[in-house]
Amino acid sequence: MGDRVKVKLVSTGLSAKGTPTGYYKTVDKSNKPGKSGEKREKLQKMCFDPRAINKKTGKPGMHVIFKEDKIKS
Repeated sequence: MGDRVKVKLVSTGLSAKGTPTGYYKTVDKSNKPGKSGEKREKLQKMCFDPRAINKKTGKPGMHVIFKEDKIKS
């Protein structure tokens, strides 16, 4: 159990003003090194951001990429 760490996934979506939405999710990630001993890459995942504005329709809510960030304690 000691090989898992909590990470924060931050949305890359933009609000109506063009600023980041600030929406995030927390997930667990394996901290074990890869097979050849290198560090794990940063996690990127496509998820739904209810605050992101779709430029085509003007409606809130769309799927965007979430990028890994550290959790500040």
